[in-house]
Amino acid sequence: MQVRTSRVVSLSVLLLCGAAVFGADMKKCNQSSRECEQEIRQMLAGRLYLGVEVEEMSPGLVIKSIAPDSPASRAEMKTGDRLMAVNGRSTEEASIKDFKQIIKNILDTNRGSGRLFIIVLRHGQLHKLDARLEPYSKAQIDKIVAQHLLEAHPATAQQVPPPKGQ
Repeated sequence: MQVRTSRVVSLSVLLLCGAAVFGADMKKCNQSSRECEQEIRQMLAGRLYLGVEVEEMSPGLVIKSIAPDSPASRAEMKTGDRLMAVNGRSTEEASIKDFKQIIKNILDTNRGSGRLFIIVLRHGQLHKLDARLEPYSKAQIDKIVAQHLLEAHPATAQQVPPPKGQ
């Protein structure tokens, strides 16, 4: 069985808009730290996210991690859940790209409501979960900015105080 992991930062609409995921690409930054901070804040403001990191199995997708206090955690998604369907669309043999497209189509057809009906396979049993994509909070955006500055602009990150709550 082939396993391919992809960092899906909170599986947000950000991913669906063609922007780079803030994972390995973050270290390839060629902008100033100020420009990056402004661009990240602008890009994430009002964007919806689920809060999962998925792992691509051949075939299908498994939840690798759940962001704390995210829509996914409130929907009681669990690490290790295998995604079987989202809003009636099978994900049994889906790739991460397929999953992003399913989410984008749901947002397009539901006028941005972000309501998800997810079927997962957990310990041999199917579970139906209800989730609703939510916008990033200011604290979450602050954390993403701080992480980017730390990884891509280490000199600047040392001068910037960490976001509250850390």
